[in-house]
Amino acid sequence: MKTGLKTAPPGLRFARNVVLKGLGLFIMINLVFALSDPLLRLGRLSAYNQLFPGRLRLPYGDQPDRDHNLSLFQLEAMFASHELAAGPKPDGEYRVLLIGDSATWGFLLSPGETLAASLNRSGISLPGHRQARFYNLGYPTMSLTKDLLILSFALRYQPDLIVWLITLESFPIEQQLDSPLLQHNPQTVRALIADYRLCLDAHDSRFVEEAWPGRTLIGQRRALADLLRLQLYGILWSATGVDQYIPDDFTPRMEDLQADQEFHGLQPPHLHPEDLALEVLSAGMKMTGEIPILLVNEPVFISHGKNSDIRYNFYYPRWAYDEYRQIMARISETKGWRYFDYWDAIPASEFTNTAIHVSPQGAAAFANRLAGVIEQQINATP
Repeated sequence: MKTGLKTAPPGLRFARNVVLKGLGLFIMINLVFALSDPLLRLGRLSAYNQLFPGRLRLPYGDQPDRDHNLSLFQLEAMFASHELAAGPKPDGEYRVLLIGDSATWGFLLSPGETLAASLNRSGISLPGHRQARFYNLGYPTMSLTKDLLILSFALRYQPDLIVWLITLESFPIEQQLDSPLLQHNPQTVRALIADYRLCLDAHDSRFVEEAWPGRTLIGQRRALADLLRLQLYGILWSATGVDQYIPDDFTPRMEDLQADQEFHGLQPPHLHPEDLALEVLSAGMKMTGEIPILLVNEPVFISHGKNSDIRYNFYYPRWAYDEYRQIMARISETKGWRYFDYWDAIPASEFTNTAIHVSPQGAAAFANRLAGVIEQQINATP
């Protein structure tokens, strides 16, 4: 008896079942991916230090194809690509980690021209046949909290000494969370805020929050692509040793300045400790425990051009920078911090495109000045 209902042809039924099963499998894979959050484990898998040599500085790139490098926000992957992750700490190595901003990272410098590379050539002598080895963990963007985040990851690599290079532009409280590296690691940063009672807003709107769809395989496709691209750039890094495109010409640092005395909304005559994120430095001291930290006020460009009687450079009006140096000297003495001020250690001619970036000769000169202090501090450490 015929019912009048037509049965779908076998070929159509098969195609429908394939589509439905495929859709179900796709949904299940995305659900498992979101629940298991495998990005951290994937970030630890790296061809660096195995197929390719480890990078001499953390990955960062404005022009990936030219830089053989890229900026990503997965700290596990960033550290896995670094030479620090090559294996166990060698016997006899006195491990020194440098943290700081783009000046420490080495903007417009090749990997072999950075402060860390220059210090490794300085021939610091240590008792007991130990060898001082300097590692570059600087990272572009100016924020003490960004430095603290990197320091929290770096401690797993058994440092013997931390050299923390600082400058006033990294201190204003309102810009502590401006770094994209912080914004894309909200859980870790919130833990730092809570653990060290930092006066930062754990619910700041600059944090990049991922709703459930953003944690799926589809939502994480950019992060996965970045992990893959970082590995692929290892081929070019291995072949060329290039991790940053350095143009033949660039806009030089500003010599003639505006007649403006403002510093992040503040006006003279006084800069107060409460205006600065000094508590982040205190958090770093607590975090490292018995591992000593040397705080080093890095060199800055001192202009002799127009309005140089008002401002030292593009970043700093004279009144604010002078007050900052006095505050750091006073608080370091009170708290027993090992603080060294090298603000004027490099001639103005050795600064390149900003008031903190230096030439290869400038980095070498700074390393020569700094090496003696580091050697003295190492040998004085029990």
